[in-house]
Amino acid sequence: MLEEQYMRRAIRLAGLGLGQTNPNPMVGAVIVKNGRVIGEGYHRRRGGPHAERNALASCTEDPAGAVMYVTLEPCCHQGRTPPCTDAILENGIAHVVIGSRDPNPKAAGGAEILRRNGITVTEHFLQDECDAVNVVFFHYVTTGRPYVAMKYAMTADGKIASRTGASKWITGREAREHVHELRRQYTGILAGIGTVLADDPLLNCRVERQRSRLEDHPLHCGTEKQTAGSENRPLNCLAEEESSGLEDRLSEPPRQPVRIICDSCLRILTDSRICRTAGQYRTVIAYTHGTREKRSALEALGITLLELPEENGHVSLPSLMDALGRMEIDSILLEGGGTLNEAMLRAGLVQRVYAYIAPLLLGGRDAKTPVEGIGFPTPEDGIRLSSPAVSSVGGDLLLEFILSAT
Repeated sequence: MLEEQYMRRAIRLAGLGLGQTNPNPMVGAVIVKNGRVIGEGYHRRRGGPHAERNALASCTEDPAGAVMYVTLEPCCHQGRTPPCTDAILENGIAHVVIGSRDPNPKAAGGAEILRRNGITVTEHFLQDECDAVNVVFFHYVTTGRPYVAMKYAMTADGKIASRTGASKWITGREAREHVHELRRQYTGILAGIGTVLADDPLLNCRVERQRSRLEDHPLHCGTEKQTAGSENRPLNCLAEEESSGLEDRLSEPPRQPVRIICDSCLRILTDSRICRTAGQYRTVIAYTHGTREKRSALEALGITLLELPEENGHVSLPSLMDALGRMEIDSILLEGGGTLNEAMLRAGLVQRVYAYIAPLLLGGRDAKTPVEGIGFPTPEDGIRLSSPAVSSVGGDLLLEFILSAT
């Protein structure tokens, strides 16, 4: 069906906003008139025009009477930008095909407004595919907490470091570069003080600025040739003007994630790389108690301190997630050690797992593992993962899993 191809094109466009629109959704829109694509657009960045307005602005002819395919219900409220429903009505769109309903009560209701004004509205079109684009947004809007993905690299025998604590490098260069692509996508990176003291990490996103060719982007799909006699622009590819915009975006420095450190007693060293670069990268430290002198020293470096309740001798992780949600941090890449990972899992705060597996055996009874703590007494008590996906990253494997809602 051509209708499905148009919506899938909108889905591809939506994905181009990955890592740029948070905490707002990724949205794509395609406008079709007389069987031809006459306009398309996507939500490029937070605070900028929405997909519907970008699509209308790109139209090569009058969109009156056209059909708009949009991955998310058009907004009907005044935020940083005017309501998209107004633009649809003003331009005479006759039919709007919607993939996902907007769970945000502030923005929902656009479909009904369009219907009341005489526009034909089709809802839930390829809904599962459209919903998959905005898993992070839906979780954040419905829970008020960040979507958390736990990431770790381990050997084939389940070790994240040797018995001496050495961990550089378990995985190869390609896998480490892939991690930086993940960091580009998430709003924050969460680590524990144990990791900071042991590894002195920078926890930033180091993606090559020169990686700007469209065909190198993971969301790019090759342009398909038109069938003989077809006047349609190619489907499942980007329009020329969108391709140019993507190249411009990829040539820019990546947006840096917020660095979040769990440090109950403020043990972090002021000469650590985290502290020395706090003026360059936004940094948050969650703690339960610390001296006035240490707090003052850290704040003088530009670090945001979050004093939170204590739970089992550590920062209350549910309270931390609530606080980060209020700060509009909608997604987190958890790069903790075994202790923090285990605590986040037990608290039901992890939604996804990225496990990089290296073709390496280390052994060692005391070598660290990705998830520590006291463990679960039986396999039935353990945390089951679902929707497994396996891919190769250089010489390593990447396993991806989803955790069921708890």
